[in-house]
Amino acid sequence: MRKALTGVLSLAVLIGTVGAAGASAGAATAAEPAAKRNGAAVGGEASNEDIKDRILAIPGMSLIEEKPYAGYRYFVLNYTQPVDHRRPSKGTFQQRLTLLHKDVSRPTVFFTSGYNVSTNPSRSEPTQIVDGNQVSLEYRFFTPSRPAPADWSKLDIWQAASDQHRVFTALKKIYGKKWLATGGSKGGMTATYFERFYPKDMDGVVAYVAPNDVNNKEDSAYDRFFRDVGTKECRDKLAGVQREALIRRAPLQKKFKEQAAANGWTFNTVGSLDRAYEATVMDYVWAFWQYSLLADCADIPAVAKKATDDDIWNSVDGISGFSAYADQGLATYTPYYYQAGTQLGSPDIRQPWLGNLSRYGYQPPRNFVPRSIPMEFDRGAMRDIDRWVKRNARQMMYVNGENDPWSAEPFRLGHGARDSAVYTVPGGNHGSKVSGLPEAQKAEATAAILRWAGVAPAAVEADPAKAKPLAKFDSRLDRRNGEVERDEATLRP
Repeated sequence: MRKALTGVLSLAVLIGTVGAAGASAGAATAAEPAAKRNGAAVGGEASNEDIKDRILAIPGMSLIEEKPYAGYRYFVLNYTQPVDHRRPSKGTFQQRLTLLHKDVSRPTVFFTSGYNVSTNPSRSEPTQIVDGNQVSLEYRFFTPSRPAPADWSKLDIWQAASDQHRVFTALKKIYGKKWLATGGSKGGMTATYFERFYPKDMDGVVAYVAPNDVNNKEDSAYDRFFRDVGTKECRDKLAGVQREALIRRAPLQKKFKEQAAANGWTFNTVGSLDRAYEATVMDYVWAFWQYSLLADCADIPAVAKKATDDDIWNSVDGISGFSAYADQGLATYTPYYYQAGTQLGSPDIRQPWLGNLSRYGYQPPRNFVPRSIPMEFDRGAMRDIDRWVKRNARQMMYVNGENDPWSAEPFRLGHGARDSAVYTVPGGNHGSKVSGLPEAQKAEATAAILRWAGVAPAAVEADPAKAKPLAKFDSRLDRRNGEVERDEATLRP
Protein backbone atom coordinates (compact mmCIF):
# COMPACT_ATOMS: atom_id res chain seq x y z
CA MET A 1 0.00 0.00 0.00
CA ARG A 2 2.32 2.56 -1.03
CA LYS A 3 1.98 6.22 -0.79
CA ALA A 4 -0.46 8.65 0.73
CA LEU A 5 -3.34 9.52 -1.57
CA THR A 6 -5.51 12.44 -0.49
CA GLY A 7 -9.06 11.47 0.26
CA VAL A 8 -8.46 7.82 -0.41
CA LEU A 9 -7.62 4.95 1.80
CA SER A 10 -5.27 2.19 2.74
CA LEU A 11 -5.17 -1.17 5.01
CA ALA A 12 -5.39 -2.81 6.60
CA VAL A 13 -5.21 -3.52 7.44
CA LEU A 14 -6.21 -1.32 9.29
CA ILE A 15 -8.21 1.84 11.52
CA GLY A 16 -10.44 3.48 14.11
CA THR A 17 -11.89 6.81 15.22
CA VAL A 18 -13.52 8.59 18.15
CA GLY A 19 -16.79 10.36 18.86
CA ALA A 20 -17.34 14.07 19.09
CA ALA A 21 -17.69 15.81 22.40
CA GLY A 22 -21.39 16.25 21.66
CA ALA A 23 -21.79 12.49 21.48
CA SER A 24 -20.22 12.09 24.89
CA ALA A 25 -22.19 14.51 27.02
CA GLY A 26 -21.49 14.08 30.70
CA ALA A 27 -18.13 12.36 30.26
CA ALA A 28 -15.11 14.13 31.68
CA THR A 29 -12.19 15.10 29.50
CA ALA A 30 -8.60 14.17 30.13
CA ALA A 31 -7.83 17.84 30.66
CA GLU A 32 -10.25 18.19 33.58
CA PRO A 33 -9.14 18.10 37.23
CA ALA A 34 -8.51 14.63 38.57
CA ALA A 35 -11.29 14.97 41.11
CA LYS A 36 -13.87 15.20 38.35
CA ARG A 37 -12.45 12.14 36.62
CA ASN A 38 -12.77 9.90 39.64
CA GLY A 39 -15.57 7.57 40.57
CA ALA A 40 -19.16 8.31 39.64
CA ALA A 41 -18.22 11.71 38.19
CA VAL A 42 -16.82 9.96 35.11
CA GLY A 43 -19.85 8.58 33.31
CA GLY A 44 -21.03 6.74 36.40
CA GLU A 45 -17.95 4.65 37.19
CA ALA A 46 -18.40 2.72 40.39
CA SER A 47 -14.94 3.11 41.90
CA ASN A 48 -13.33 6.18 43.44
CA GLU A 49 -10.01 5.03 42.02
CA ASP A 50 -8.83 6.89 38.93
CA ILE A 51 -9.06 4.75 35.79
CA LYS A 52 -5.39 5.33 35.02
CA ASP A 53 -4.43 3.95 38.42
CA ARG A 54 -6.58 0.88 37.82
CA ILE A 55 -5.00 0.25 34.44
CA LEU A 56 -1.45 0.73 35.70
CA ALA A 57 -2.13 -1.64 38.60
CA ILE A 58 -2.25 -4.46 36.04
CA PRO A 59 1.04 -6.39 36.32
CA GLY A 60 3.24 -5.65 33.32
CA MET A 61 1.30 -2.55 32.24
CA SER A 62 3.15 0.78 32.00
CA LEU A 63 2.25 4.24 30.75
CA ILE A 64 3.98 5.85 27.78
CA GLU A 65 1.77 8.93 27.70
CA GLU A 66 -1.76 10.22 28.18
CA LYS A 67 -3.27 12.52 25.57
CA PRO A 68 -6.34 14.68 26.15
CA TYR A 69 -9.40 14.25 23.98
CA ALA A 70 -12.85 15.64 24.77
CA GLY A 71 -15.19 13.01 26.18
CA TYR A 72 -12.51 10.34 26.59
CA ARG A 73 -9.30 9.41 28.39
CA TYR A 74 -6.65 8.28 25.91
CA PHE A 75 -3.64 6.26 27.02
CA VAL A 76 -0.61 4.98 25.11
CA LEU A 77 0.70 1.97 27.02
CA ASN A 78 3.24 -0.84 27.05
CA TYR A 79 2.40 -4.36 28.18
CA THR A 80 4.94 -7.05 28.99
CA GLN A 81 4.36 -10.13 26.83
CA PRO A 82 6.15 -13.48 26.55
CA VAL A 83 8.14 -13.87 23.37
CA ASP A 84 6.82 -17.43 23.25
CA HIS A 85 3.45 -18.07 24.88
CA ARG A 86 4.23 -21.79 24.98
CA ARG A 87 7.39 -21.12 26.99
CA PRO A 88 6.75 -17.84 28.84
CA SER A 89 9.88 -18.18 30.96
CA LYS A 90 12.08 -17.81 27.86
CA GLY A 91 12.00 -14.03 27.62
CA THR A 92 9.61 -11.10 27.25
CA PHE A 93 9.13 -7.99 25.14
CA GLN A 94 7.17 -4.75 25.44
CA GLN A 95 4.06 -4.62 23.26
CA ARG A 96 2.52 -1.22 22.58
CA LEU A 97 -1.22 -0.62 22.83
CA THR A 98 -3.59 2.29 23.18
CA LEU A 99 -6.75 2.63 25.23
CA LEU A 100 -9.56 5.00 24.35
CA HIS A 101 -11.48 5.06 27.63
CA LYS A 102 -15.07 6.22 27.75
CA ASP A 103 -16.70 4.42 30.66
CA VAL A 104 -16.35 1.00 32.28
CA SER A 105 -20.13 0.65 31.98
CA ARG A 106 -19.82 0.69 28.17
CA PRO A 107 -18.83 -2.21 25.88
CA THR A 108 -15.25 -2.42 24.64
CA VAL A 109 -13.98 -2.92 21.10
CA PHE A 110 -10.64 -4.67 20.59
CA PHE A 111 -9.14 -3.24 17.40
CA THR A 112 -6.10 -4.51 15.50
CA SER A 113 -4.69 -3.24 12.22
CA GLY A 114 -2.30 -6.17 11.96
CA TYR A 115 0.55 -3.66 11.73
CA ASN A 116 1.80 -0.75 13.85
CA VAL A 117 -0.60 0.97 16.20
CA SER A 118 -1.32 4.68 15.79
CA THR A 119 -0.64 6.73 18.91
CA ASN A 120 -3.24 9.35 18.01
CA PRO A 121 -6.84 8.96 19.19
CA SER A 122 -9.04 7.16 16.68
CA ARG A 123 -12.17 5.06 16.65
CA SER A 124 -13.15 2.04 14.58
CA GLU A 125 -16.64 1.88 13.10
CA PRO A 126 -17.90 -0.65 15.70
CA THR A 127 -16.64 1.63 18.48
CA GLN A 128 -18.69 4.48 17.06
CA ILE A 129 -21.71 2.21 16.60
CA VAL A 130 -21.72 0.96 20.21
CA ASP A 131 -20.36 4.22 21.72
CA GLY A 132 -17.78 2.27 23.68
CA ASN A 133 -14.18 1.98 24.77
CA GLN A 134 -11.47 0.89 22.36
CA VAL A 135 -8.28 -1.08 22.92
CA SER A 136 -5.86 -1.03 19.96
CA LEU A 137 -2.92 -3.43 19.91
CA GLU A 138 0.27 -3.25 17.89
CA TYR A 139 1.04 -6.52 16.11
CA ARG A 140 4.08 -8.35 17.46
CA PHE A 141 7.39 -7.77 15.64
CA PHE A 142 6.31 -4.38 14.27
CA THR A 143 8.66 -1.90 15.88
CA PRO A 144 8.89 -0.96 18.66
CA SER A 145 6.92 -4.11 19.66
CA ARG A 146 9.71 -6.45 18.58
CA PRO A 147 11.66 -8.82 20.83
CA ALA A 148 15.42 -8.30 20.92
CA PRO A 149 16.99 -10.41 19.67
CA ALA A 150 14.18 -11.25 17.22
CA ASP A 151 13.42 -14.95 16.90
CA TRP A 152 11.24 -14.78 13.78
CA SER A 153 9.89 -18.28 14.33
CA LYS A 154 7.80 -16.75 17.12
CA LEU A 155 5.93 -14.55 14.63
CA ASP A 156 2.85 -16.57 13.77
CA ILE A 157 -0.92 -16.21 14.00
CA TRP A 158 -1.27 -18.27 17.19
CA GLN A 159 1.36 -16.28 19.07
CA ALA A 160 -0.32 -13.02 17.96
CA ALA A 161 -3.75 -14.29 19.00
CA SER A 162 -2.26 -15.22 22.37
CA ASP A 163 -0.99 -11.63 22.72
CA GLN A 164 -4.58 -10.44 22.32
CA HIS A 165 -5.87 -13.06 24.73
CA ARG A 166 -3.50 -11.88 27.49
CA VAL A 167 -4.39 -8.22 26.94
CA PHE A 168 -8.11 -9.05 26.99
CA THR A 169 -7.77 -11.18 30.13
CA ALA A 170 -5.93 -8.36 31.91
CA LEU A 171 -8.36 -5.60 30.93
CA LYS A 172 -11.58 -7.60 31.26
CA LYS A 173 -11.27 -7.22 35.04
CA ILE A 174 -11.79 -3.48 34.55
CA TYR A 175 -13.96 -3.45 31.43
CA GLY A 176 -16.47 -6.08 32.39
CA LYS A 177 -19.16 -5.47 29.76
CA LYS A 178 -19.33 -7.06 26.31
CA TRP A 179 -16.29 -7.10 24.00
CA LEU A 180 -16.13 -7.09 20.20
CA ALA A 181 -13.06 -7.75 18.05
CA THR A 182 -12.58 -5.77 14.85
CA GLY A 183 -10.04 -4.73 12.26
CA GLY A 184 -9.70 -3.98 8.57
CA SER A 185 -7.66 -5.91 6.03
CA LYS A 186 -4.86 -7.70 7.89
CA GLY A 187 -6.59 -6.45 11.03
CA GLY A 188 -9.76 -8.26 9.98
CA MET A 189 -7.71 -11.39 9.43
CA THR A 190 -6.17 -10.91 12.88
CA ALA A 191 -9.60 -10.56 14.51
CA THR A 192 -10.65 -13.80 12.80
CA TYR A 193 -7.58 -15.70 13.97
CA PHE A 194 -8.10 -14.43 17.52
CA GLU A 195 -11.66 -15.79 17.44
CA ARG A 196 -10.49 -19.12 16.04
CA PHE A 197 -7.92 -19.72 18.80
CA TYR A 198 -9.79 -18.04 21.69
CA PRO A 199 -13.50 -18.35 20.80
CA LYS A 200 -14.69 -17.70 24.35
CA ASP A 201 -13.10 -14.25 24.68
CA MET A 202 -15.15 -12.03 22.36
CA ASP A 203 -18.90 -11.52 22.12
CA GLY A 204 -18.71 -10.74 18.41
CA VAL A 205 -16.32 -10.11 15.52
CA VAL A 206 -16.60 -7.48 12.78
CA ALA A 207 -13.92 -8.06 10.12
CA TYR A 208 -13.55 -5.66 7.22
CA VAL A 209 -12.08 -6.50 3.76
CA ALA A 210 -10.23 -9.50 5.18
CA PRO A 211 -8.64 -11.75 2.51
CA ASN A 212 -8.71 -15.51 2.95
CA ASP A 213 -5.98 -17.17 0.88
CA VAL A 214 -6.80 -20.80 1.57
CA ASN A 215 -4.66 -22.25 -1.24
CA ASN A 216 -1.64 -20.08 -1.86
CA LYS A 217 -0.92 -21.74 -5.20
CA GLU A 218 -4.39 -21.16 -6.65
CA ASP A 219 -5.03 -17.47 -7.40
CA SER A 220 -7.42 -17.58 -10.36
CA ALA A 221 -10.02 -15.66 -8.35
CA TYR A 222 -7.81 -12.59 -8.64
CA ASP A 223 -7.46 -13.07 -12.41
CA ARG A 224 -11.25 -13.22 -12.74
CA PHE A 225 -11.56 -10.11 -10.58
CA PHE A 226 -9.24 -8.01 -12.75
CA ARG A 227 -10.92 -9.27 -15.92
CA ASP A 228 -14.29 -7.82 -14.87
CA VAL A 229 -13.74 -5.08 -12.26
CA GLY A 230 -15.09 -1.60 -12.96
CA THR A 231 -15.56 -0.74 -16.64
CA LYS A 232 -13.64 -1.76 -19.75
CA GLU A 233 -12.73 1.88 -20.34
CA CYS A 234 -11.12 2.17 -16.91
CA ARG A 235 -9.37 -1.19 -17.16
CA ASP A 236 -7.94 -0.23 -20.56
CA LYS A 237 -6.63 3.10 -19.27
CA LEU A 238 -4.88 1.47 -16.32
CA ALA A 239 -3.42 -1.29 -18.49
CA GLY A 240 -2.13 1.32 -20.93
CA VAL A 241 -0.25 3.26 -18.25
CA GLN A 242 1.20 0.07 -16.80
CA ARG A 243 2.40 -1.09 -20.23
CA GLU A 244 3.99 2.26 -20.99
CA ALA A 245 5.79 2.24 -17.63
CA LEU A 246 7.48 -1.02 -18.66
CA ILE A 247 8.06 0.03 -22.27
CA ARG A 248 9.70 3.25 -21.05
CA ARG A 249 11.73 1.45 -18.43
CA ALA A 250 15.02 3.12 -19.42
CA PRO A 251 14.02 6.81 -19.21
CA LEU A 252 11.82 6.29 -16.15
CA GLN A 253 14.50 4.30 -14.34
CA LYS A 254 16.85 7.23 -14.88
CA LYS A 255 14.37 9.32 -12.90
CA PHE A 256 14.10 6.51 -10.34
CA LYS A 257 17.89 6.47 -9.86
CA GLU A 258 17.86 10.22 -9.31
CA GLN A 259 15.09 9.89 -6.71
CA ALA A 260 16.93 7.05 -4.99
CA ALA A 261 20.15 9.05 -4.81
CA ALA A 262 18.36 12.10 -3.48
CA ASN A 263 16.53 10.12 -0.79
CA GLY A 264 19.24 7.62 0.13
CA TRP A 265 17.24 4.61 -1.06
CA THR A 266 19.05 1.28 -1.41
CA PHE A 267 17.85 -2.03 -2.89
CA ASN A 268 19.79 -4.77 -1.16
CA THR A 269 16.76 -6.81 -0.04
CA VAL A 270 14.94 -6.95 -3.38
CA GLY A 271 18.23 -7.27 -5.22
CA SER A 272 18.35 -4.36 -7.67
CA LEU A 273 16.78 -1.07 -8.63
CA ASP A 274 15.35 -2.79 -11.72
CA ARG A 275 13.50 -5.35 -9.59
CA ALA A 276 12.19 -2.62 -7.31
CA TYR A 277 11.05 -0.55 -10.29
CA GLU A 278 9.18 -3.42 -11.88
CA ALA A 279 7.59 -4.53 -8.60
CA THR A 280 6.15 -1.03 -8.21
CA VAL A 281 4.79 -1.00 -11.76
CA MET A 282 3.33 -4.50 -11.38
CA ASP A 283 1.36 -3.28 -8.34
CA TYR A 284 -0.18 -0.34 -10.22
CA VAL A 285 -3.52 -1.83 -11.30
CA TRP A 286 -4.00 -3.63 -7.99
CA ALA A 287 -3.22 -0.49 -6.00
CA PHE A 288 -5.67 1.60 -8.01
CA TRP A 289 -8.62 -0.64 -7.21
CA GLN A 290 -7.48 -1.12 -3.62
CA TYR A 291 -7.38 2.58 -2.81
CA SER A 292 -9.52 4.33 -5.40
CA LEU A 293 -13.07 4.35 -6.68
CA LEU A 294 -14.29 3.96 -10.24
CA ALA A 295 -14.82 7.73 -10.47
CA ASP A 296 -11.08 8.24 -9.89
CA CYS A 297 -10.36 6.67 -13.25
CA ALA A 298 -10.98 10.13 -14.71
CA ASP A 299 -7.54 11.10 -13.34
CA ILE A 300 -5.70 8.34 -15.26
CA PRO A 301 -4.02 9.42 -18.55
CA ALA A 302 -6.61 8.75 -21.24
CA VAL A 303 -4.20 7.64 -23.97
CA ALA A 304 -1.06 6.32 -22.33
CA LYS A 305 0.94 6.14 -25.56
CA LYS A 306 0.57 9.91 -25.99
CA ALA A 307 1.31 10.73 -22.34
CA THR A 308 4.64 12.27 -21.34
CA ASP A 309 7.19 10.36 -19.30
CA ASP A 310 6.32 12.61 -16.37
CA ASP A 311 2.62 11.76 -16.74
CA ILE A 312 3.37 8.03 -16.60
CA TRP A 313 5.81 8.43 -13.70
CA ASN A 314 3.41 10.59 -11.67
CA SER A 315 0.49 8.21 -12.17
CA VAL A 316 2.47 5.14 -11.09
CA ASP A 317 4.19 6.96 -8.23
CA GLY A 318 0.93 8.47 -6.97
CA ILE A 319 -0.86 5.12 -6.92
CA SER A 320 1.88 2.54 -6.25
CA GLY A 321 4.72 4.63 -4.80
CA PHE A 322 8.28 4.14 -6.01
CA SER A 323 9.75 4.08 -2.51
CA ALA A 324 7.90 0.90 -1.56
CA TYR A 325 10.52 -1.66 -2.56
CA ALA A 326 13.58 0.26 -1.43
CA ASP A 327 15.17 -1.19 1.69
CA GLN A 328 13.90 1.82 3.61
CA GLY A 329 10.32 1.17 2.46
CA LEU A 330 10.43 -2.57 3.03
CA ALA A 331 11.97 -2.47 6.52
CA THR A 332 8.79 -1.34 8.27
CA TYR A 333 6.82 -4.19 6.72
CA THR A 334 9.27 -7.05 7.11
CA PRO A 335 6.90 -8.71 9.65
CA TYR A 336 4.05 -8.65 7.11
CA TYR A 337 6.10 -10.07 4.25
CA TYR A 338 7.49 -12.71 6.61
CA GLN A 339 3.95 -13.79 7.54
CA ALA A 340 2.79 -13.70 3.93
CA GLY A 341 5.63 -16.07 3.06
CA THR A 342 5.14 -18.41 6.02
CA GLN A 343 1.39 -18.60 6.74
CA LEU A 344 -0.90 -15.95 5.22
CA GLY A 345 -0.14 -16.50 1.55
CA SER A 346 0.10 -13.81 -1.13
CA PRO A 347 -1.56 -13.22 -4.50
CA ASP A 348 0.06 -13.93 -7.84
CA ILE A 349 -1.84 -12.46 -10.80
CA ARG A 350 -1.13 -12.96 -14.49
CA GLN A 351 -1.83 -9.51 -16.03
CA PRO A 352 -1.94 -10.83 -19.63
CA TRP A 353 -2.21 -7.28 -20.99
CA LEU A 354 1.51 -6.84 -20.27
CA GLY A 355 2.56 -9.53 -22.74
CA ASN A 356 6.29 -10.22 -22.37
CA LEU A 357 7.16 -6.83 -20.88
CA SER A 358 7.65 -8.17 -17.34
CA ARG A 359 11.05 -9.60 -16.46
CA TYR A 360 10.22 -10.97 -13.02
CA GLY A 361 6.44 -11.42 -12.77
CA TYR A 362 4.76 -10.95 -9.42
CA GLN A 363 7.61 -11.41 -7.01
CA PRO A 364 7.05 -13.60 -3.92
CA PRO A 365 7.30 -12.37 -0.29
CA ARG A 366 10.67 -14.11 0.06
CA ASN A 367 12.14 -11.37 -2.19
CA PHE A 368 11.07 -8.68 0.27
CA VAL A 369 12.51 -10.19 3.46
CA PRO A 370 16.25 -10.08 4.25
CA ARG A 371 17.90 -13.41 3.43
CA SER A 372 19.24 -13.61 6.97
CA ILE A 373 15.68 -14.40 8.13
CA PRO A 374 14.70 -18.03 7.34
CA MET A 375 11.23 -18.68 5.93
CA GLU A 376 9.22 -21.85 5.35
CA PHE A 377 5.59 -21.87 4.22
CA ASP A 378 2.94 -23.65 6.31
CA ARG A 379 0.26 -24.82 3.85
CA GLY A 380 -2.12 -25.89 6.60
CA ALA A 381 -2.48 -22.64 8.55
CA MET A 382 -5.08 -20.89 6.37
CA ARG A 383 -6.91 -24.12 5.60
CA ASP A 384 -7.43 -24.59 9.32
CA ILE A 385 -8.78 -21.04 9.70
CA ASP A 386 -11.10 -21.36 6.71
CA ARG A 387 -12.46 -24.70 7.90
CA TRP A 388 -13.02 -23.36 11.42
CA VAL A 389 -14.92 -20.26 10.25
CA LYS A 390 -17.22 -22.33 8.03
CA ARG A 391 -17.99 -24.78 10.83
CA ASN A 392 -17.89 -22.67 13.96
CA ALA A 393 -18.53 -18.96 13.24
CA ARG A 394 -20.71 -17.45 15.95
CA GLN A 395 -21.62 -13.77 15.86
CA MET A 396 -19.06 -13.02 13.16
CA MET A 397 -19.52 -10.41 10.43
CA TYR A 398 -17.49 -9.89 7.26
CA VAL A 399 -17.76 -6.67 5.24
CA ASN A 400 -16.14 -6.74 1.78
CA GLY A 401 -15.79 -4.29 -1.11
CA GLU A 402 -17.12 -5.16 -4.56
CA ASN A 403 -14.16 -3.47 -6.29
CA ASP A 404 -11.51 -4.33 -3.70
CA PRO A 405 -8.97 -6.87 -5.01
CA TRP A 406 -8.47 -8.30 -1.53
CA SER A 407 -12.15 -9.23 -1.43
CA ALA A 408 -11.69 -11.57 -4.40
CA GLU A 409 -10.76 -14.37 -1.98
CA PRO A 410 -13.10 -13.71 0.96
CA PHE A 411 -14.16 -15.61 4.03
CA ARG A 412 -17.31 -17.63 3.47
CA LEU A 413 -19.72 -19.07 6.01
CA GLY A 414 -20.66 -22.76 6.06
CA HIS A 415 -23.56 -24.74 7.48
CA GLY A 416 -22.04 -24.61 10.95
CA ALA A 417 -22.14 -20.79 11.18
CA ARG A 418 -24.67 -19.18 13.49
CA ASP A 419 -25.82 -15.56 13.82
CA SER A 420 -23.16 -14.51 11.30
CA ALA A 421 -23.17 -12.71 7.96
CA VAL A 422 -21.11 -11.64 4.94
CA TYR A 423 -21.86 -8.29 3.29
CA THR A 424 -20.48 -6.62 0.16
CA VAL A 425 -20.41 -2.85 -0.32
CA PRO A 426 -21.46 -2.02 -3.91
CA GLY A 427 -18.54 -0.43 -5.77
CA GLY A 428 -16.57 -0.53 -2.53
CA ASN A 429 -12.79 -0.43 -2.25
CA HIS A 430 -10.45 -1.44 0.60
CA GLY A 431 -12.08 1.12 2.87
CA SER A 432 -15.53 -0.51 2.73
CA LYS A 433 -17.60 -0.19 5.89
CA VAL A 434 -21.05 -1.01 7.22
CA SER A 435 -22.01 2.60 6.55
CA GLY A 436 -21.53 1.98 2.80
CA LEU A 437 -24.03 -0.88 2.60
CA PRO A 438 -27.52 -0.43 1.12
CA GLU A 439 -29.90 0.95 3.75
CA ALA A 440 -31.61 -2.31 4.68
CA GLN A 441 -28.32 -4.20 5.06
CA LYS A 442 -26.73 -1.29 6.89
CA ALA A 443 -29.50 -1.31 9.48
CA GLU A 444 -29.38 -5.10 9.76
CA ALA A 445 -25.61 -5.12 10.31
CA THR A 446 -25.74 -2.20 12.75
CA ALA A 447 -28.49 -3.91 14.75
CA ALA A 448 -26.40 -7.08 15.00
CA ILE A 449 -23.36 -5.15 16.27
CA LEU A 450 -25.48 -3.36 18.87
CA ARG A 451 -27.06 -6.64 19.96
CA TRP A 452 -23.72 -8.46 20.24
CA ALA A 453 -22.38 -5.59 22.34
CA GLY A 454 -25.41 -5.72 24.63
CA VAL A 455 -26.46 -2.11 23.93
CA ALA A 456 -29.29 -2.45 21.40
CA PRO A 457 -32.10 -0.05 22.36
CA ALA A 458 -35.51 -1.63 22.87
CA ALA A 459 -36.76 -0.02 19.66
CA VAL A 460 -33.96 -1.74 17.71
CA GLU A 461 -34.62 -5.07 19.41
CA ALA A 462 -38.20 -4.78 18.23
CA ASP A 463 -37.34 -3.47 14.76
CA PRO A 464 -33.71 -3.82 13.50
CA ALA A 465 -34.51 -1.44 10.64
CA LYS A 466 -34.31 1.40 13.19
CA ALA A 467 -30.69 0.67 14.09
CA LYS A 468 -28.22 3.57 13.98
CA PRO A 469 -24.80 4.22 15.55
CA LEU A 470 -25.11 5.37 19.16
CA ALA A 471 -22.31 7.95 18.81
CA LYS A 472 -22.24 10.79 16.30
CA PHE A 473 -19.69 10.72 13.51
CA ASP A 474 -16.53 12.71 14.30
CA SER A 475 -14.48 13.60 11.22
CA ARG A 476 -11.31 13.92 13.31
CA LEU A 477 -11.59 10.40 14.66
CA ASP A 478 -13.80 8.36 12.35
CA ARG A 479 -13.31 7.35 8.73
CA ARG A 480 -16.10 7.33 6.22
CA ASN A 481 -16.87 4.46 3.89
CA GLY A 482 -14.20 4.33 1.18
CA GLU A 483 -11.50 6.13 3.14
CA VAL A 484 -8.30 4.17 3.60
CA GLU A 485 -5.09 5.17 5.31
CA ARG A 486 -2.16 4.87 2.93
CA ASP A 487 1.20 3.54 3.94
CA GLU A 488 4.36 2.88 1.98
CA ALA A 489 3.70 -0.55 0.50
CA THR A 490 1.04 -1.42 -2.05
CA LEU A 491 0.46 -5.12 -2.33
CA ARG A 492 -0.47 -5.73 1.29
CA PRO A 493 -3.87 -6.23 2.89
